[in-house]
Amino acid sequence: MDLKRYFETKDGWGVLATCNAQGQVDTALYAKPYIADEQTAAFVMKERLSHQNLQSNLHASYLFMENAPGYRGVRLSLTMLREESNQSLVEALRKKQPMMFPAEDDSAKFVVFFRIDRVRPLVGDYPLPE
Repeated sequence: MDLKRYFETKDGWGVLATCNAQGQVDTALYAKPYIADEQTAAFVMKERLSHQNLQSNLHASYLFMENAPGYRGVRLSLTMLREESNQSLVEALRKKQPMMFPAEDDSAKFVVFFRIDRVRPLVGDYPLPE
């Protein structure tokens, strides 16, 4: 599946799930990921609970549901690789996608890179989108 083309051409919304070292799960609305290559995705993150959870547990899951009839979308199993606080990179990636919500502050932002461990359809018996 060409994830880069998929996320560039589909509209919808996403949820990132992270978990802290004690096993407490958090979910948060997130924009579509930036796909660097078929094994690497990145998200712009603020210093909030999702980002904090990744400091003690590198695993995350991203669910994307297309803005279309039925249940179309993908689920990504992710492992954090690294993060960068380069604000020029943050701004460059943010310009590639419209923000889900208007920026409400100028707090620190990070580009967090993940290895894509697994890609699954949104619903188990549906095929992966093209």
